[in-house]
Amino acid sequence: MQRLLAAALALLPLAATADEGMWTYDNFPKARVEQAYGARITDAWLDHVRLSSARLAQGCSASFVSGSGLVLTNHHCARGCIEQLSGPGRDLVGGGFLARTQGEELRCPALEVNRLDRIVDVTAKILQATAGLEGKAFNDAQRAEMARLTKACQTADTLRCEVVTLYQGGRYDLYVYRRYQDVRLVMAPEESIAFFGGDPDNFMFPRYDLDVSFLRVYEDGAPARTPDFLAWAASSAKDGDLTFVSGNPGGTQRLLTVAQLEHQRDVALPERLLFLAEYRGLLTEYARRGAEQARHSRGALFGVENSFKALYGRWAAISDRPFFATKVAAEAAFRDALARDPALAGRALPAFAAIAGAVARGEQLRLAHTWEDGGAFMGRLFRIGRALVRAGDERPKANEARLPEYADAALPALTQGLFSPAPIYDEFEIFNLTFSLTKLREKLGPDSPYVKAVLGQESPEELATRLVKGTTLKDPAVRRRLWEGGKAAVAEAARTDPVLALALRVDAAGRAARKQYEDEVEAVEKKNAEVLAKARFATSGTSTYPDATFTLRLSYGRVKGWTEAGVPVAPITTLAGAFARHTGRDPFALPASWLAARSRLDLATPFDVVTDNDIIGGNSGSPLVNQRGELVGLVFDGNIRSLGGEYGFDAATNRTVAVQGAAILEALAKIYGADRIVRELAPAR
Repeated sequence: MQRLLAAALALLPLAATADEGMWTYDNFPKARVEQAYGARITDAWLDHVRLSSARLAQGCSASFVSGSGLVLTNHHCARGCIEQLSGPGRDLVGGGFLARTQGEELRCPALEVNRLDRIVDVTAKILQATAGLEGKAFNDAQRAEMARLTKACQTADTLRCEVVTLYQGGRYDLYVYRRYQDVRLVMAPEESIAFFGGDPDNFMFPRYDLDVSFLRVYEDGAPARTPDFLAWAASSAKDGDLTFVSGNPGGTQRLLTVAQLEHQRDVALPERLLFLAEYRGLLTEYARRGAEQARHSRGALFGVENSFKALYGRWAAISDRPFFATKVAAEAAFRDALARDPALAGRALPAFAAIAGAVARGEQLRLAHTWEDGGAFMGRLFRIGRALVRAGDERPKANEARLPEYADAALPALTQGLFSPAPIYDEFEIFNLTFSLTKLREKLGPDSPYVKAVLGQESPEELATRLVKGTTLKDPAVRRRLWEGGKAAVAEAARTDPVLALALRVDAAGRAARKQYEDEVEAVEKKNAEVLAKARFATSGTSTYPDATFTLRLSYGRVKGWTEAGVPVAPITTLAGAFARHTGRDPFALPASWLAARSRLDLATPFDVVTDNDIIGGNSGSPLVNQRGELVGLVFDGNIRSLGGEYGFDAATNRTVAVQGAAILEALAKIYGADRIVRELAPAR
């Protein structure tokens, strides 16, 4: 019977064939890599690369590249910081930035860098806490135990502790991070070269992007000591070279049931794509109001266009009939194998029906969950107001009884964002609120009690304007005072502040919609995914890799092109190709700094490269590492085929896109005159 189950599991997408897999550092397949490539990966190598890797808590990857806290990541990952440091007449996104001295390095208002220091298996504690429980009781017990574990772990604000669910509940690990919240901008190129080719080239190849930024982490006002860092490789990555990507893939869904995949294909993805398409059109029109509106909305438009293309790629993959048929076949084989073992069948087979029921229930609750629990309020101001209102209720509770985002372990990150001095633009806030309030009325209907409670007699635009113009929450000092004053201070301020008043008025309904969805949908899916995971785990254990969870993973592969529509795609571009692609018109216009430096550049320098490493969103900013543990490149994208990696990996066509380390050095030295950074980087000897 074990052989039958193993055969079924071999059909599942996480069986890790070829170079597939985003592996946890404590379970990297060293023997498999050595057998395939002749490369011996030691525990010391893994420890060094792990401690040299970093995560931007807001959603990207990075790496340490000097012993003085210098961090390398993508321009689009640091973009939020760059925008927040900009202002009218000071466009650091469009014009770039270079700190020529340490004193010129600018502190990012709300950026956090994490380094993974330890992984602790806490599976037994989580399973013991939830044993025999279902639904609400299961959810509450699991949340409480996770809060206890993170609180006990996080003994200082310089630590960040998270309980991570792996293998759909087959394993639970406590990840212990070193937290850096004093993060400063050191260098960023112009957007026109960081995103050369714009949306037309996004998720495509060949590419000619210098999607690079340098940050620095500080401790006690001085650059942090980071003894583990990646040395800069002396040579570029060449066709066929073994490569590793060390980063934090945001999430994959390769083990969803067919019922869950059908919901993604038929409901969730189409609805989100329609929303993004409408918002993108309105954002484009907003940017045409003037140069300042274009500047402060540019990041939002970048994010929407990127999200739309990424989600469309996922939808296209999951809508491909042959691909979906493999998912159906894998689940059928798994069910058949389970059915042949009465003990396993009794425990595991009902889980499929339970998950299908939860999916159906989720469809019934979807609108309320989406729109009553915050979806109606785009922009920063309402999020700030709701955070203050809920903090007043949550913080007096026992740690284990709070919403997860208000648990003690989460407060440093929450307060960093809450007190951030990043600018808030009234016109853009009104625009965003008007759009989302209009969608609220459209989705729930004008007769909805919630819609009436929000809008009253006002139109969406009237309410948005009154909220933004009348609130005091744009002042970080006011936000800090209300946070420290707690519930009483918030209630008093709400008598005159319209954002706080609205947040208080609708909070009960928002909480109720969230709680119902968590108890009746998420808890059922989590509990039964855990049941299926145990069935898989009993046979396969950790011989497979878990779905991505925005935690540090290591993938391996090689520099390799592919064939698209019968045409071979070469894996490496050069600086010369960027000038050949230059038209002088956006988005194919090189910045003036590049045109002026052309005669100084070695145009044969390798620029961008593709590998067949397995990555997904969240890997942006990951270092591309050679087998000696040296940095050879910086991951910034995948090709269009990689977007289907959400649900499965195809080694023939899925590709990682990175900028070569040689191109970064060439640009730093000969275009930007960033000699201080070049001297600090440590080339391999």
